[in-house]
Amino acid sequence: MAKIVIVDDNKNMQIILQNLLADEGYEVISATNGKDGLKAIIEKSPDLVLLDIRLPEMNGIDVLQQITKFEKEILVIMITAYGDVETAVETMKLGAYDYITKPFVNEELKIVIRKALDTNELKQEVKVLRQQLEEKKSEDIPMGNSIAIMQILKQVELVASTDMSVIIQGKSGTGKEVIANLIHKKSKRKNKAFIPIDCGAIPDTLVESELFGYQKGAFTGASSAKKGKFEVANGGTLFLDEITNLPPSAQAKILRVIQEKKITKVGGTEPINIDVRIIVATNINIIKAVQEYNFRDDLFHRLNEFTISLPTLKERKDDIPIIAEQFLKEANIELEKSIKGFLPKAMSILESYAWPGNVRELKHVIKKAVLLEETDHITPNFLDLEFGQTQKNPFKESLDKYYEMITSEGSSISDITAIVSAEMERVLIKRILVESKYNKSKAARILGIDRNTLYTKLKCLGIE
Repeated sequence: MAKIVIVDDNKNMQIILQNLLADEGYEVISATNGKDGLKAIIEKSPDLVLLDIRLPEMNGIDVLQQITKFEKEILVIMITAYGDVETAVETMKLGAYDYITKPFVNEELKIVIRKALDTNELKQEVKVLRQQLEEKKSEDIPMGNSIAIMQILKQVELVASTDMSVIIQGKSGTGKEVIANLIHKKSKRKNKAFIPIDCGAIPDTLVESELFGYQKGAFTGASSAKKGKFEVANGGTLFLDEITNLPPSAQAKILRVIQEKKITKVGGTEPINIDVRIIVATNINIIKAVQEYNFRDDLFHRLNEFTISLPTLKERKDDIPIIAEQFLKEANIELEKSIKGFLPKAMSILESYAWPGNVRELKHVIKKAVLLEETDHITPNFLDLEFGQTQKNPFKESLDKYYEMITSEGSSISDITAIVSAEMERVLIKRILVESKYNKSKAARILGIDRNTLYTKLKCLGIE
């Protein structure tokens, strides 16, 4: 049900509009002057405002300008006498959606309002679609086909069609947000927003304003009203990542929101109804956190309608080749490369590595390898595994040593040319070029040579 605020000093006009709009099923709030109108708009957060141009003390244009300062998404339809049409047209340049002249035909007003609300709803849908396009499409995320992943996907299918709260547990990098997004995309809320929030990245002092929003003037710096994540996610799914990082005060308020299905903005007094599905994630054992009094047990029991535990990449090594191939395709597109695949020895290294950073680490390793690789297949030379490899990589060890000599010890590429192979020289120069963003002057300075010498080397070594 859309909420409409009427700002008109004519009592008879107010009554006419209230009855007309109430009959159409709208929630209506009225104000007789600009000051009261602004107060109602700030407190009620309406979907649309009917604003008379001629008002005492503060006219409709002044009110419109104030509205656009703190809430650009509210639709404003100006009400004007026939003689003020030119002024009404000017208000549209200031941010008004449309205007209607008095006396108006009831059906005409209803059509204008319906059109405005439909347009706004379409804008919101487009906004959500853009957000979804910008996000990684979860169905494109490589999952693998191991028994462990097949069981996870079966759980996703079972719970997605419900409105149950879900707790997703797993180490960092195992894909908790991917699973949460997949649940949303397979749910009846899929056409509404999926709003993720990293609870561990918000300072304790800002948690409530981020989650629930705030009114203008609620605190120093609150120059305009802001919707919180719960309100933005209304009708859709809110994903609270690393929820165990929330302070106790925020945990208590989330519990109340779940129970009452209402939020109150910081600095506000009017509760706002919300309909949000909640999915949470944690990289620690949440039951242990409850037992150690680091997480509220009543909130845990409210959230614990369904639990999914994600295995580490080490526990599902059969999936590594599938995931690696997908990440290779993505890196090729992003970096405009055409690497065809992995040499068997390179894939063997990937499969035998422990992957402490899980899928996220695998993605970063492959992207870096694609960037640096000179051949049409990923070789072991560029698999930069941070926490050691099961097999030593002499080429990479030498590369790192000579790279350190150039960048930190003051040696030039000319100093080490006599003791390295042409392939090593080419890779060293290419690495410096990449890190210099192909700024040849900068690369030449790092390499300890002049630009002309660098150009000669690029030509001789076949570096484009």
